[in-house]
Amino acid sequence: MDNKPKKPTPSIKQNHGRHQDPVERRKNFDEVAQGFTLEDALTESARCLNCKNKPCENACPVNVKVPQFVDLLYKEQFGEAASKIYETSLFPAICGRVCPQEKYCEAACVLKDKFGPVSIGRLERFTADYVREHNMVTPPPCAPDTGFKVACVGSGPSSLAVAAELRKLGHAVTVFEALHEFGGVLSYGIPTFRLPRVVVRSEVAMLRKMGVRFLKNVMIGKSITIDELKKDFDMIYIGSGAGLPSPMGAPGEDLVGVYSSNEFLTRVNLMEAFKFPATDTPYYIGRKVVVVGGGNTAMDSARCAQRLGPDNVTLLYRRTREEMPARGEEVENAMEEGIKFEFLTAPLELEGDEKGRLKRVKCIRMQLGEPDASGRRKPVPVKGSEFYIEADSLVVAIGQSPNPVIQQTTKGLAVDKHGCITAEETTGKTSLDGIYAGGDVVRGGATVLLAMKDGKAAAKAIHERLMSGVKA
Repeated sequence: MDNKPKKPTPSIKQNHGRHQDPVERRKNFDEVAQGFTLEDALTESARCLNCKNKPCENACPVNVKVPQFVDLLYKEQFGEAASKIYETSLFPAICGRVCPQEKYCEAACVLKDKFGPVSIGRLERFTADYVREHNMVTPPPCAPDTGFKVACVGSGPSSLAVAAELRKLGHAVTVFEALHEFGGVLSYGIPTFRLPRVVVRSEVAMLRKMGVRFLKNVMIGKSITIDELKKDFDMIYIGSGAGLPSPMGAPGEDLVGVYSSNEFLTRVNLMEAFKFPATDTPYYIGRKVVVVGGGNTAMDSARCAQRLGPDNVTLLYRRTREEMPARGEEVENAMEEGIKFEFLTAPLELEGDEKGRLKRVKCIRMQLGEPDASGRRKPVPVKGSEFYIEADSLVVAIGQSPNPVIQQTTKGLAVDKHGCITAEETTGKTSLDGIYAGGDVVRGGATVLLAMKDGKAAAKAIHERLMSGVKA
């Protein structure tokens, strides 16, 4: 079938893939989006017009060669299709699941308005899963060793992208991870029902095959300082993420039963608290759970809580659904799973019982006023609209910032007012010579795809600097 003629059939409606039944999936942590069958993938790939100007590829932050890999998939050349993706991104199984394609490649598809875009993300995921499941994964070739050594701090998507790019160019790369599992936010933040751990581990395993060295349980800035790393490495990339939670600043936030999203998701995802007592980490949520926030982390928190078996989960968001930063698909999935949304609502105070446990949340209704600095209309409290919601536990998911340990122990490393490392957008270069940074430690909390984009840009700059003969 390799030579079968291309028959574009764009008028076929976009296939959104199969999903686990909402009633069943709220009881388990199995993957919700179940992907394409082979027939689904071939039919969907036939919709691609293979546009010469490649608007989808140009819209992708990491420039995946979309028309080419889709065409190879259509011809059932699965290994070649995966290799074509690997030319610019080594993590298609991850990106195919968690990247917001609707804002990038699929938004640029010429079929979008009339027939719905080609399901590029689902085709990317199918390609990656197919070659993994059929033992067809072939790591890209690496250039001869250059003799240069680069340290990557953190093992999240940004550092993994740097490691992949630099190893392909022949540099020796060591990745340092503070936790006991590699993947960063991919492992501790994103639930398995969105991103199975086998996917993350297989992507890390491919980097190992390429020669990347991984070290865990090493907190840079505490176990080893950046200055100490500079003695052993020619260049350093800081991709340590944003693991410091942002508090609400509301009275009662110290009550038992109140979690930051970081703690809650780490307990559930990394420590597998949902398997307690088979695992060592317990959890407490009670019968009534409240989640505060409107981003993907809030959706993940609410959906994880729902799977732990409470009577109800309520999500509070101070704007309307239209303003929610979370992916539309994640909001829809949460609603299907029975999570109650209270829009235009903000918490005022958390009240506890005589034992110091959370009992109820005092809330107030909001209305949208004039636009704020972000361009969104600012929520304004409605006078006299206070009300209460009973709650045994509450998860605060309103943002996060970088852990300050590296910034505090690295003299001369410039940071902004939020504690994020200051770095050039196009190169990742920081205020210190030979030190680069990107991802959430610079952005303060963004998408996996943008973290990867930062990593690729920094890798290019690091390589050019190394090959110029100038060391840090």
